[in-house]
Amino acid sequence: MAIQATARRPVRFTPGSLRERHVRLRAPFSLRCGAILIDYVILISILALSTLVARMLGGGARSAGSSSETLGILMMLIVAFLDLGLFPGLKGLTIGKWATGLRIERPGETEVGIGRAMLRHFVGYPLSLLTLGLGFLVAAVNARGLTLHDVIAGTVVVRDVPTFTETN
Repeated sequence: MAIQATARRPVRFTPGSLRERHVRLRAPFSLRCGAILIDYVILISILALSTLVARMLGGGARSAGSSSETLGILMMLIVAFLDLGLFPGLKGLTIGKWATGLRIERPGETEVGIGRAMLRHFVGYPLSLLTLGLGFLVAAVNARGLTLHDVIAGTVVVRDVPTFTETN
């Protein structure tokens, strides 16, 4: 019995024939670690730069050195408020989450809210650290990928993966 080959017509996609939709998947633990690392590198680099400037201005200008350290600490606190409180509350993104393609969401809703973002980052993160980091490591073994600070704030971290479907 001979098998006949059927001729396949090549599929041609026109700009209007595809529709993009996003599928939200659980954020991988490695990407979450990378995102938090980026956020903290930014904060620590501000502090390190201000300390370097303070040491360079040291010696006879001790008051200039201490004021630049104070300015660096103040700048770090402002950037921490913006990056860990305001941006996630409004857009669900920190700089690290944006760089790694992750987003903070509430289940069933899109916006986290500034209060919930503050609770997540300024109360939940220290509690996750106080448990010797176990609050973070729970995401590696949890089926839903939730950390202690996610549970406290009622949030979830997702990764948007674009998929394309034909509209015809």
